[in-house]
Amino acid sequence: MTIVFECEYKGLRYAGLGLPAPGEPHTLYRVAEGQLRAAVIAGGTQAVAAAVTGEAGGGAETVSVHADDPELRYLPPLLPTATNNSLVNGFMGTHRSKFDRDPAPDEEFTPPNYYLKGFGSWLRMPDEPLVTPAAPVWLLEEPEVALVYVNDEDGNPHYAGYTFGNDLNDIGLHLRNKWAWTPYAKLCETSLTPWLFLDKPPRTVTGRVTVQRDGAAAWSGDFSCGADSLYHRVPDMAEHLFSYPLLRRPGLVNYLLLGADKASYHDGFRIEDGDRLVIDVTSHGVVLANPVRYGQAVAARS
Repeated sequence: MTIVFECEYKGLRYAGLGLPAPGEPHTLYRVAEGQLRAAVIAGGTQAVAAAVTGEAGGGAETVSVHADDPELRYLPPLLPTATNNSLVNGFMGTHRSKFDRDPAPDEEFTPPNYYLKGFGSWLRMPDEPLVTPAAPVWLLEEPEVALVYVNDEDGNPHYAGYTFGNDLNDIGLHLRNKWAWTPYAKLCETSLTPWLFLDKPPRTVTGRVTVQRDGAAAWSGDFSCGADSLYHRVPDMAEHLFSYPLLRRPGLVNYLLLGADKASYHDGFRIEDGDRLVIDVTSHGVVLANPVRYGQAVAARS
C-alpha cells in the first residue's frame, strides 16, 4: 500500500513517500502547490506517487530530513494552502453498535445525520493542541476514517485516498439538545494524520485510544472505524453527499469523516483541559496524539 504526505520545510513545500521512522532520515521531494491534487484528477491514486518523485519530468529536487527536525511541518493531505478551498465535514451515528439490528442486503439507503465541521485550514496535525470552547459540558474524542476528495474544474469529485482523524466534540452539549445544539458541540478543533493512504476506503480499522493525564494513562479503550464497523455503506454515503452541488465546487478539497464508535464518554470518563489524546491506529501503524486546550471566552468588540 502506498502512502504519501505533504509538508513544509524551511518555507518550501515538499512531499514524501511512506511513513518516516523516528531517528532516521527520510527523503522529501520538492513539489508545487496543487501538484498532487492535479495528479489525482488527471490519473487517480496511481498517478500521485509518480507526481511526488517527479518521474514524468526527470525527477524532483530532494532533501533528506529527520522526522523530528524543528523546521519540518506536516500538512493535512492535499490541503490547498494558497486558497483554503477546502471543507471538513462528516456523518454522525454511522456505526452498527448504534443500531438494534443489521441492515438487510437490499435495504434502501437512509442518509445518516450530516454536519459541517469547518475549513481545511482549521485542521490540526499530530502533537498540535486541539482547542475547545471555554467551558465544554463533556468532551468526546472520536477516532475516525477521513476520506479525501478533490473536485476538478467541472465540479466532479475525485477520490484521492484516506487518512485518520480525531473529531473532538462536546457530546454533553449535543445531548442537551440533539436537534439544535449539535453545530455548537462540533465547534472543537479536529486533527488528522498527514498520511494519505492511496487505496480504497478501508474495511477494517482497529486500534486503541489512551487519554493521558499528567504523563500517565487515565483511560484507555479499543475502537474500530472501518467500513465493516459501519451500518451505512460508504459508497452510498459518498454518492448522497456529492449529490449536493455546493460540495462539488471546482477545486474544493473535501475531508469526509465517516463517524466513530463509542469511546471514553460512554465509559463515564471526562476529558479535562491539558489531557493528551492518543489514538493508536494499530491496524495501519500510525499514531495521532494531541493535547486538549480549553479556549477563552471573548466578547465581540463594538
